[in-house]
Amino acid sequence: MVTIPPQPWPTGLAEAVEPLVLRVLAPNPSPYTFTGTQTYVVGDPRGPDCAVIDPGPNEPEHIAAIIAAAAGRTILAIMCTHTHRDHSPAAAPLAELTGAPIVGCAPLVLQVDGPRSDEAFDPTYAPDRVLVDGEGMRGTGWTLTAVATPGHTSNHLCFALEESGALFTGDHVMGWSTSVVIPPDGDMGDYMASLEKLMARDDVRYHSAHGAAIEKPRQLVRGMIGHRRQREAQILRLLGETARPVSGFIPDMYKGLDPRLIPAAEMSVTAHLIDLEKRGAVRRDGEVWRVV
Repeated sequence: MVTIPPQPWPTGLAEAVEPLVLRVLAPNPSPYTFTGTQTYVVGDPRGPDCAVIDPGPNEPEHIAAIIAAAAGRTILAIMCTHTHRDHSPAAAPLAELTGAPIVGCAPLVLQVDGPRSDEAFDPTYAPDRVLVDGEGMRGTGWTLTAVATPGHTSNHLCFALEESGALFTGDHVMGWSTSVVIPPDGDMGDYMASLEKLMARDDVRYHSAHGAAIEKPRQLVRGMIGHRRQREAQILRLLGETARPVSGFIPDMYKGLDPRLIPAAEMSVTAHLIDLEKRGAVRRDGEVWRVV
């Protein structure tokens, strides 16, 4: 189990992670966000403009820290990878304070939102411009291009910084843990396809919304694909022993799991089962799953 490093964390500080990128940590640590959500300010620190990626939760001190990191530069775009509440709620107040447009993923509000283990969706998110795969934003000395990566959520985007080869991966690939895929919006088949899509790219590093920068991105993605395939094989093996409900997988698949993360593990197993069902490998009878 991954543990959160001891405090102090650099909450609210503008850290230079590469020449065109500052990172600002939001004050929202949790078992699902690690030390907090990381907002990125992209652009030459001495230049006239910048972009903000994943403005984070609507916390006044975090919004003030983002504005301080911009250091007088014009914010040309507030760019959101997806609309979980630890990523996009600060977009509206930041736009109101700076006049910057909100650009990036499509809005998404689930009509059915039962008990969840991840952050709920942000119903306040209202973009001025939605980016599709390959579209982007340009400023003075920086270019950000959208890379569609559905799976963690159906509206998830990554953003490629063309000048440095970095990719801002939001929650699709994180620097501390695997992403949680939660139906009905999260889709394991889409998630795996998006990982394969990143494997075909030549990004030199990833900056995720949670955790350290990833300096060997393709190696990590290869491992993530292998991990998910192992989980799938584990599910099929356990179903081969006996039919069971989702809760019946957890003791065998997640030994020593923090009890607070059991709902997330159950939803991840559910996402795998739904994907296997679509492929004709398993079926369900009420709440019990069995092999076909």
